[in-house]
Amino acid sequence: MVKPILIILTLPITVLTLGLFLLIINAIIINIADALIPGFTVNGIGIAILFSLLLSVLESVLYALFGLKD
Repeated sequence: MVKPILIILTLPITVLTLGLFLLIINAIIINIADALIPGFTVNGIGIAILFSLLLSVLESVLYALFGLKD
Protein backbone atom coordinates (compact mmCIF):
# COMPACT_ATOMS: atom_id res chain seq x y z
CA MET A 1 0.00 0.00 0.00
CA VAL A 2 2.90 2.36 0.69
CA LYS A 3 4.85 1.69 -2.51
CA PRO A 4 2.20 2.95 -4.99
CA ILE A 5 1.80 6.15 -2.97
CA LEU A 6 5.58 6.71 -2.93
CA ILE A 7 5.79 6.10 -6.68
CA ILE A 8 3.08 8.67 -7.40
CA LEU A 9 4.56 11.26 -5.04
CA THR A 10 8.05 10.87 -6.51
CA LEU A 11 7.03 10.67 -10.16
CA PRO A 12 8.84 13.87 -11.27
CA ILE A 13 12.20 12.79 -9.84
CA THR A 14 11.68 9.27 -11.17
CA VAL A 15 11.17 10.65 -14.68
CA LEU A 16 14.26 12.87 -14.35
CA THR A 17 16.42 9.93 -13.27
CA LEU A 18 14.98 7.67 -15.97
CA GLY A 19 13.50 5.31 -13.39
CA LEU A 20 16.61 4.84 -11.27
CA PHE A 21 14.92 6.53 -8.31
CA LEU A 22 12.64 3.48 -8.10
CA LEU A 23 15.64 1.61 -6.69
CA ILE A 24 15.74 4.14 -3.83
CA ILE A 25 12.00 3.69 -3.27
CA ASN A 26 12.47 -0.08 -3.11
CA ALA A 27 15.34 0.42 -0.64
CA ILE A 28 13.07 2.56 1.54
CA ILE A 29 10.41 -0.18 1.47
CA ILE A 30 13.07 -2.76 2.43
CA ASN A 31 14.14 -0.58 5.38
CA ILE A 32 10.51 -0.26 6.47
CA ALA A 33 10.24 -4.06 6.36
CA ASP A 34 13.43 -4.22 8.44
CA ALA A 35 11.81 -2.05 11.09
CA LEU A 36 8.53 -3.99 11.14
CA ILE A 37 9.55 -7.65 10.80
CA PRO A 38 11.38 -9.29 13.70
CA GLY A 39 14.32 -11.39 12.53
CA PHE A 40 14.69 -9.53 9.22
CA THR A 41 17.71 -7.22 9.33
CA VAL A 42 19.31 -4.94 6.78
CA ASN A 43 22.70 -3.45 7.64
CA GLY A 44 22.44 -0.01 6.06
CA ILE A 45 21.00 1.77 3.07
CA GLY A 46 23.76 0.49 0.76
CA ILE A 47 22.76 -3.12 1.35
CA ALA A 48 19.10 -2.18 0.89
CA ILE A 49 19.90 -0.55 -2.49
CA LEU A 50 21.90 -3.63 -3.55
CA PHE A 51 19.02 -5.88 -2.49
CA SER A 52 16.65 -3.60 -4.40
CA LEU A 53 18.79 -3.90 -7.53
CA LEU A 54 18.90 -7.69 -7.25
CA LEU A 55 15.15 -7.79 -6.68
CA SER A 56 14.55 -5.69 -9.80
CA VAL A 57 16.77 -7.93 -11.91
CA LEU A 58 15.02 -11.04 -10.59
CA GLU A 59 11.58 -9.54 -11.34
CA SER A 60 12.72 -8.73 -14.90
CA VAL A 61 14.01 -12.25 -15.47
CA LEU A 62 10.84 -13.83 -14.11
CA TYR A 63 8.70 -11.52 -16.24
CA ALA A 64 10.72 -12.45 -19.33
CA LEU A 65 10.42 -16.17 -18.58
CA PHE A 66 6.79 -16.37 -17.55
CA GLY A 67 5.20 -13.15 -18.80
CA LEU A 68 3.58 -12.54 -15.42
CA LYS A 69 3.35 -9.19 -13.69
CA ASP A 70 2.01 -8.23 -10.26
